[in-house]
Amino acid sequence: MPRETSTGRSRIAAALRPGNAGVVYALLLIVAILTLLSTQLGRPPYLSPTNIINILDQSSLIAILAVFTTVVLISGNFDLSVASVAAFSAATVLSLVAPLGLPVAMAIALGAGLVCGAVNGLIVQLVGINAFIVTLGTMTAVRGLVLILTDGRTITAEDPEAQQSLIALQAGYWTVPHVLGLLGAAAIVAGAVMVLLARRSGGRPVAGAVTAAAGVVVLVLDPVLGFDLRLSKPTYYLIMIAAITWAVLRYTVIGRRLYAVGANAEAARLSGINVSRYKIGAFVLNGLGSGFVGVLFAAKLLAINPTGLQGTELTVLAAAILGGTSLFGGLGSVLKSVVGALILFTLDNGFNVLNLGANYQGVIVGTVVVVAAAIYTVAGRARQVRRIREPQSQPQPQHPQAGPPAEIEQESLR
Repeated sequence: MPRETSTGRSRIAAALRPGNAGVVYALLLIVAILTLLSTQLGRPPYLSPTNIINILDQSSLIAILAVFTTVVLISGNFDLSVASVAAFSAATVLSLVAPLGLPVAMAIALGAGLVCGAVNGLIVQLVGINAFIVTLGTMTAVRGLVLILTDGRTITAEDPEAQQSLIALQAGYWTVPHVLGLLGAAAIVAGAVMVLLARRSGGRPVAGAVTAAAGVVVLVLDPVLGFDLRLSKPTYYLIMIAAITWAVLRYTVIGRRLYAVGANAEAARLSGINVSRYKIGAFVLNGLGSGFVGVLFAAKLLAINPTGLQGTELTVLAAAILGGTSLFGGLGSVLKSVVGALILFTLDNGFNVLNLGANYQGVIVGTVVVVAAAIYTVAGRARQVRRIREPQSQPQPQHPQAGPPAEIEQESLR
């Protein structure tokens, strides 16, 4: 039992290290800086409930795309067509919702996204063309389909009944009462668990005690500073999709095999894993997710133009990179990609609150992405060096009757 608790404690400690949770610390630091700056400059309060709701709502669609793109990146592939596929699904649902109704139009739009993802996966995996080239081509081709479907003009849902059905899909808010109180209670429970694990393993319960104490402070402040948080439907969609995807990747055989395929496809194949199935499946899931985001985009604006969502694929990739997802496969977390999307939209929102010019926004956001990629690259190389050096630094076990390790190896070969 002490060994198990020690292992659980070490996992918690590893999860809280800057190398693993750095993107979360970065988000908290950015929020703290923007809050102080907005207060010093006399701007509207940054951490107001309305502003938090706006950030979550604005980032929800991009974050959903980032979740599914992360799955593709983990599998060892690349997809640049997500924005074009989402625009195509949006144009499809807007064109068909009046004559066919929302359920049928939505099914066809999701099917269109699924087919686009399947085409990407089949060409990449079966033909053997580089994923960057394939998805770059499909991005252009699907954008051409959007132009054909819209006839180069903005299309809208003009039927009132169709408009109401689309609005009901994404409009409205669900209230989460006493947010600070819930966070404080969660911190108290987490701190108590950490203290219990530390005592059973014979360690010091300092981290758990600090966490629980912080939870008590937040819980006490809830009646004074607490507020009810109204989250939009797309935000709840994001929470459910990210939670389910994270659980599948973390705790199921499918998730472990997907990471194995991305890390070393040949080793995965030799171990009996159907590599093509997982790589193609990642593309199909990404296409389906892009179709869903396109439907939500159409429901939000009730219109789509030929250039709708153009350039969004770069924002999605930036969110995944900020979350530490490797472009070479086998490494990534959908939750961190969501946090990466929140960082991007938190910066944009903060620049607007501070009335900072758009020219500076691009420079700062681009610099943040490059610095984050550099930090993850350097950290990854350092981990690889430690993994190589640790076995060499450990003493080699000596055979009780034989001499040095070389002699043992020679005897075993005989």
